[in-house]
Amino acid sequence: MGITVELVGEGSQEVEADADSYGDLLAPFDVSKHEVSIFVDGQPVPEDEPIDTTVEHVRVLRLIKGG
Repeated sequence: MGITVELVGEGSQEVEADADSYGDLLAPFDVSKHEVSIFVDGQPVPEDEPIDTTVEHVRVLRLIKGG
């Protein structure tokens, strides 16, 4: 079973649920955990928090965009 990780405005990807923390879910994306906020059910979660086994969808909002 995987978790759908949505990088807001940039697409989403199914990530295997064997990750330990929410920050580990960022691996398929070209982002640093220091430049995003991670949301579960509309609430921010720390990137080092263990993943709740009932979570199926995570939204990631990029705070810094290069340009």
